[in-house]
Amino acid sequence: MPTPAFLRNLCVGLCLFTPALANSQRPRKAVGEYIAENGFYQSIALIDDKPILEKRSQFQDISVVESKSYGKILVLDGVIQLTEKDADSYNEMMTHPAMFSHTKPKRVLVIGGGDGYVLSEVLKHPEVEHVDHVDLDGDVIQICKDQFGWGKAWDDPRVNLHIADGAAFVKNTTEGFYDVIIQDSSDPYTWDEETGERVDLPSKTLYSEDHFQNISRALKENGVFSFQAETFNIESDLEGIVEWRQRALNVGFSDSRYGSITISSYPTGQIGFLLCRKSPSAVPSVKAILDRYERMVLSGNGTSYYQPKLQESVFSLPLWVERRIYPIGDVADINAKTTNLDDAVEVVDWEVAVNSNVFQSTDRVLNMDNSAGTGMPYLTYDTE
Repeated sequence: MPTPAFLRNLCVGLCLFTPALANSQRPRKAVGEYIAENGFYQSIALIDDKPILEKRSQFQDISVVESKSYGKILVLDGVIQLTEKDADSYNEMMTHPAMFSHTKPKRVLVIGGGDGYVLSEVLKHPEVEHVDHVDLDGDVIQICKDQFGWGKAWDDPRVNLHIADGAAFVKNTTEGFYDVIIQDSSDPYTWDEETGERVDLPSKTLYSEDHFQNISRALKENGVFSFQAETFNIESDLEGIVEWRQRALNVGFSDSRYGSITISSYPTGQIGFLLCRKSPSAVPSVKAILDRYERMVLSGNGTSYYQPKLQESVFSLPLWVERRIYPIGDVADINAKTTNLDDAVEVVDWEVAVNSNVFQSTDRVLNMDNSAGTGMPYLTYDTE
């Protein structure tokens, strides 16, 4: 999740627009973010001056506002956390590459993600038997329960909600308890716009080597850890990606790979995650992932951004980014796979999928369908 407003120079309210924009076209109110480090600014125009909801919790200012194009928007300390329009991209990709990287994820821990979207995506996997969700701010959870369509996720009997500090919870967790841990946290630090000095934020502890060590201890031998890892388009964030990846390797994860996500409502339109595995040998096959994904879709739990092809392609990065994240000579993570591709030619024709928008395998066809009217194609199956 993005950095608090007072440090990243957020603009909420009447914003500056170019003179070429006619007065009648200028929105009266917008929510936006200015990144002092690189001069980047963007905003989303709002429908009404008055928020749908405003509240001050013990930890932060919470508001829900509305945009014509982006729907409801969750804002914490003035910073956009998610919008109804594109929340699927970030949250599906935070969840499904990690879940499908494990052969059978029965026990899952979600740290942060008080909006509940990652939790709702985890619950789409029928293999899941137990989920612990840990978040510090119960007010955010209650508001998202009431305001967003995925708010019923906490009612699932598999879910155990803990209003607690995530680092402390992991520290006290039984060794080897979880199959997958997903950490959807805010930034560990930012940069003071006036002094240029680094400013540590409360979530810093969730990116420390001690915490990563506790994460590794809490996972089973074939466990998977996925955590929010910012954008590579901001230099300090890119430095953080390199640093966090190395910390994960230092505590014993066999590999740590950066996946890139496109999301228009976040600064620079891009954010990512680091996917870390304890054992490179426990890799599901392409066929196994396709079978599991098919069961999800047929049970009414499809996706709108994630699709099985992204299980590998999400880790394909621009050359300059790859060179920064992976040191010269360190090719292990670049060559690592989250799927077993030995059967790929037999199971699926990837070229057909790319060129015809039809994802074909030996026993089924996945069609690109927009019957839901969301503007996003969904994968649906014709079974024979």
